[in-house]
Amino acid sequence: MQAFIDFLNGAIWSPVLIYLCLGAGLFYSILTRFAQVRHFKEMCSLLLNSNQSDKGISSFQALAVSLSGRVGVGNIAGVAAAIGFGGPGAVFWMWVVAFLGASTAYAESTLGQLYKVSEDGQYRGGPAYYFDRCLGWRWLGVLFALSSIIACGIFLPGIQANAVGNAVVEIFGPGNLVSSAFGDVSSTKLVALAVILLVLAFIIFGGIKRIANFTQIIVPFMALGYIVMALIVVFLNIHQVPDIFKLIFSDAFTAQAGFGAAIGWGVKRGVYSNEAGQGTGPHAAAAAEVQHPAQQGLVQAFSVYVDTLFICTATALMILITQQYNVQGSLADGQFIVQNVDPSTIISSPAFTQMALASVFGSVGPMFVGIALFFFAFTTILAYYYIAETNVAYLRRALKFNIPLTLVKLLIMFMVAYGTVNTAGYIWNLGDVGVGLMAWINIVGILVIFFLAKPTMKALRDYERQKAEGVKKYTFNPKALGIKGADFWEQRYEKQQAEDAKNK
Repeated sequence: MQAFIDFLNGAIWSPVLIYLCLGAGLFYSILTRFAQVRHFKEMCSLLLNSNQSDKGISSFQALAVSLSGRVGVGNIAGVAAAIGFGGPGAVFWMWVVAFLGASTAYAESTLGQLYKVSEDGQYRGGPAYYFDRCLGWRWLGVLFALSSIIACGIFLPGIQANAVGNAVVEIFGPGNLVSSAFGDVSSTKLVALAVILLVLAFIIFGGIKRIANFTQIIVPFMALGYIVMALIVVFLNIHQVPDIFKLIFSDAFTAQAGFGAAIGWGVKRGVYSNEAGQGTGPHAAAAAEVQHPAQQGLVQAFSVYVDTLFICTATALMILITQQYNVQGSLADGQFIVQNVDPSTIISSPAFTQMALASVFGSVGPMFVGIALFFFAFTTILAYYYIAETNVAYLRRALKFNIPLTLVKLLIMFMVAYGTVNTAGYIWNLGDVGVGLMAWINIVGILVIFFLAKPTMKALRDYERQKAEGVKKYTFNPKALGIKGADFWEQRYEKQQAEDAKNK
């Protein structure tokens, strides 16, 4: 099984996908005239938008929900893996994919808003919806929906749940060992699993509103706390910072682990972490209540910066400054190009990050990483559930087949239980398969949409025009812009016009 998964992972994450991720980001960056830079101030101001309705959540809540998916194990263990296998230069390529990926995030999240629907008392949208409603390719919508349900409902929760279980053991100790079908399991982990499932059930059975209310409090708190700890490490070693940045930039092009390894691991872990182009962000973006679709696209572009340029960079600097890392050479001969710590240290784990903080804060360091991992991973599981639920709702609508949403909830809870008690093993590769499959479908799909319809560009120009005119309340008329299939926004505009005429 592991050999098959490794083969599948290698096929999906071929150099073609790696350069497709970078190429799509560069493509949209040029076409939007680097909107991720030009509208940075606008992104920040839009975060303060508190508009919400009975069906929609606020822009900030949508940001928190999408960040709960973006900020996870990849920010701690994923960055360590990128450095361990790709060298310090992999960090540079994570930055590149984040900068370029912000424009991809704008495009896909604007599409999520454009083609959202109102059903079950809430807004729903995502790649399956915009492939169907914009292109008229229901088969592609169904294919993406199935891929995301398999990825977010089966593959990915196991990674996050495994990290949650290990984090609790790190904080409270292993306790007694209990024999099970999965081998000996820590009693602490079993108690933690019971609590996790109870809290998870309470939140996900409450719908997107409850998920949004939970994440808007937890996500900013955990991200800020983690960055503060990193800043303390950087401040105490401030004299090393110039050399660390020099190392990152020089190693990116003359990488100790090989130029290809640096790019490959940097892009793979960058995409896994910030999810730009993966197609996950548009689901939360579609749930937001905004005046114009481009607004939520810009907010979601900002979320990529938060994930990679802030949080992933914080992890990388802690590891590199304290030199608590190894760089793996050929996997076949098991040699290290750089060896600073015990060679038995597992690279695809939070170990480098924990050792980095332990070197500064002592025993408190690993405990803090454990707490951070717990919240990072738990909120990501919530995001995965919402994505899986949204795509099940799409299949119910598209195929006229009643799939009980309760089954999705139970499936997620089962995979969380399995991931918590199972050893990490090949679940990272399972996660990579899920991420890569969604990325392939979504990136190719949004590029096709651009060449056939260009709705995201039309929406951006319309928003920039209204902003330049200084309007107090934005409107969006898809018919006037030649955008077809945006039924929600057509109906909203007609209703606004009728209300304005009545008020006159």
